[in-house]
Amino acid sequence: MTDPGKAVFLSYASQDADAAGRICEALRAAGIEVWFDQSELRGGDAWDRQIRKQIHDCALFVPVISAHSDARHEGYFRREWRLAVERTGDMAEDVAFLLPVVVDNTPDATARVPDRFREVQWSRLSDGQTTPAFVERVRRLLSPASPSVNSSRASVAPGAAALIRQPFRPSWLSRRSLLVMVAVIIAALAYWDVDRFWISKRQVSPPAPPTAPRAAAPAAFSPPPHSIAVLPFVNMSGDKEQEYFSDGLTEELLNSLAEINELQVAARTSSFYFKGKDVDLGTVAHKLNVGAVLEGSVRRSGHTIRITAQLINAVTGFHLWSKTYDRDLGDVLKLQTEIATAVASALKVTLLGDVAAKVELGGTSNSGAFDAYLRGAKAYSSKHEAKEIPAAIAAYTEAIRLDPHYALAFAARSIALATYTAAEAATKAAMREGFDKAQADARQALALAPDLAWAHLALANVSELGTLDFTQASDAYKRALALAPGNAEVLRLSGKFAAYMGQFDAAVAAARRAVVLDPLARASHSVLGRTLYVAHRYQEAIDALAEVLSLDPDYKDTYAYRGFAYYGAGDLQSARASCETQPDYWGNQYCLAITYDRLGRHADAEAELAKMKAVVGDTASYQYATVYAQWGNRAQALDWLETALRVRDPGLEFLKTDPLLDPLRKEPRFQAIERDLKFPT
Repeated sequence: MTDPGKAVFLSYASQDADAAGRICEALRAAGIEVWFDQSELRGGDAWDRQIRKQIHDCALFVPVISAHSDARHEGYFRREWRLAVERTGDMAEDVAFLLPVVVDNTPDATARVPDRFREVQWSRLSDGQTTPAFVERVRRLLSPASPSVNSSRASVAPGAAALIRQPFRPSWLSRRSLLVMVAVIIAALAYWDVDRFWISKRQVSPPAPPTAPRAAAPAAFSPPPHSIAVLPFVNMSGDKEQEYFSDGLTEELLNSLAEINELQVAARTSSFYFKGKDVDLGTVAHKLNVGAVLEGSVRRSGHTIRITAQLINAVTGFHLWSKTYDRDLGDVLKLQTEIATAVASALKVTLLGDVAAKVELGGTSNSGAFDAYLRGAKAYSSKHEAKEIPAAIAAYTEAIRLDPHYALAFAARSIALATYTAAEAATKAAMREGFDKAQADARQALALAPDLAWAHLALANVSELGTLDFTQASDAYKRALALAPGNAEVLRLSGKFAAYMGQFDAAVAAARRAVVLDPLARASHSVLGRTLYVAHRYQEAIDALAEVLSLDPDYKDTYAYRGFAYYGAGDLQSARASCETQPDYWGNQYCLAITYDRLGRHADAEAELAKMKAVVGDTASYQYATVYAQWGNRAQALDWLETALRVRDPGLEFLKTDPLLDPLRKEPRFQAIERDLKFPT
């Protein structure tokens, strides 16, 4: 790929899209970077800013002229032409920038174009059929060694175009020294193959005078090969109520790309972090450490949709691929496959196996079922409390009613049911009923799609929380991880479970990988903190939990977990301060009941335990056992553990590695409970 500072902007009327596409393909085949907008997103404020930026930064501007452009009294391409002409006003007369191309027999003397276009030689490429001579001419003019070209038409050889060229500088990068920039480019080229678009080109500010001390060069931005983020597609339906559809479809595309083994895909939470924020692509790339960004729009009308997708080199800001699709909603599975395959191809990924089989596994061709599933996914992902989960369960149920073979809907409902039951069930009967339903859904998902990672994840989840079958949960997590090694949620849940089972190295590795894939998700850092805590790596746990609070200062659970980490490290005052931050939350009352007692404030500890019992009742049998264990009341602690075993308290999954239970581990009653739970070795 050529230096992105030598990119070409292709401007055309929509009727000339095919001809312009042929020019684009020929230039890209020669390794020349091209901005080629195939979308229908003209006119939006954000889109307008992006177009203006690309025209301001490009090296060559190629207006496509034809009878179609002549016939258009107005059009966005005419704004692009005007912006390009305005830019030439700041350029030297002997530098190349404009390259008009005629794709039919339109005479240059009468064409409806800006006068500035007539001052340079035009090229004629019938119907966009691009000659090797034209490609070579462009390549030569983009070469650093290319001399300046006089803009006068008389001075240009026949068949050649007079161009004005200036160095491209991505607007989001700081400017220091051009010499530093060159050094960074050379280092990046040495690291990557030249055909990979993500070669690092960190740009710095103008050089200081020779006598000034030279600042140290910043580290080059080096995103991993084949790394990509999928930003939330813009809802163009004119109805805010359709937001769930564009968000859901974005997430499905993200999941589809994650099914391709060679791609590293930033997870949903981190990608959606930028929704509605005026952030340039360079910032996104650096925050998520990716080399490419997929973005676009969704316009829905009844049972048809128009999807515009475009893949952008996140380092240079130029397009690698774009396309607009008009489809029936029932074709959405095939559409996901097409987009995933096109993106992988643009990133030069070798596709192994049947991509369609992976992407479409467990899905549906029923448009109503798909719509209901997306509503459920939106409700589940946007919940703030467990009591909001029933709305998601109802939507998933509707999806299953419309398509009883929709494996993804069964898996999603299973996870929602298990999560809701673990958090909200007030009685043993309610808990049993909820977990039984969740397990039935997970098994149905597996029966429909045995190789669906989400189905195995659902079975692992309910086995861990509901049936306490930890061997089955372990097997299911391993299978989910094998099927979806790049899925951040699979990594988080399997890593946390591995920590509770005492597999600390694997747990921390999985949690750290989830942080890489989903760095802006509080859940990633929270899971890392929890795995480090049960591994007795308290200071590292404190650091990870601090990242959670930097992302979400109101996340109550984190103050309790951080308090326990401080407690484990022996810093009782910090433990107290952390848990007192949200004193009305039962998790912090739990932490304070233990911390106050160790500080000698026994009456305060008793009061906190009483508050906790008033809120959660007997559903926290396991937690009460840990409190009494830390208070030194082993008999009471063991009594509560036996109660927890009798009611099948989900908290028992912590028993094998929980530092709070260390005082009980040599007790015969404790060892009997541990044997009864049959933890995998």
